[in-house]
Amino acid sequence: MKLILGSGSPRRRELLAQLGVVADDIRPPDINEDPHKGELPRPYCRRIAYEKALAVKAAPDDIVLCADTTVALGRRIMGKPRDAGEAAEFLMALSGRRHRVVTAVAVRRGDQMWQKDVESSVKMKRLSNVELNAYLATGDWDGKAGGYAIQGPAGAFIPWISGSFTAIVGLPVAETANLLQAAGYPLYSAD
Repeated sequence: MKLILGSGSPRRRELLAQLGVVADDIRPPDINEDPHKGELPRPYCRRIAYEKALAVKAAPDDIVLCADTTVALGRRIMGKPRDAGEAAEFLMALSGRRHRVVTAVAVRRGDQMWQKDVESSVKMKRLSNVELNAYLATGDWDGKAGGYAIQGPAGAFIPWISGSFTAIVGLPVAETANLLQAAGYPLYSAD
């Protein structure tokens, strides 16, 4: 049995390491992550994690772990910005407001799938033009849902959260541990 992480995210590898887990292989799936017309953020996030887990090639006894993180402002899904302009648009929309961060996890072994999603609330302070432009210049927004990562320089913009910090980063550690155990991964074994 191998554990395959269906994600190229270094943050997800770091969060797995908190559980003492190192994936045997990294296989980021290549799927279409465009939302369906009218799709709401939480169902969208669950669907993407599920589709990622199905897309990863694995032997029948291997365990595949995939996740998706979505930033939601009301019904609006804020994915990964295409460029600095879109990142600025996302950040200005989030500036001074609360939003939700949804992370869905899917664990597959053979034909079985275990899933869990975690929703957290995040408040971003009102950003000045100086703060916004300095942050955009770091490039940290690139590849990040909503155009920011709480564990990076943008952490200075987040005075309050309610929920799971690790889920906001990209992998809810407690819930992931439960899913891995449900799939038969020897999480706390002594060997």
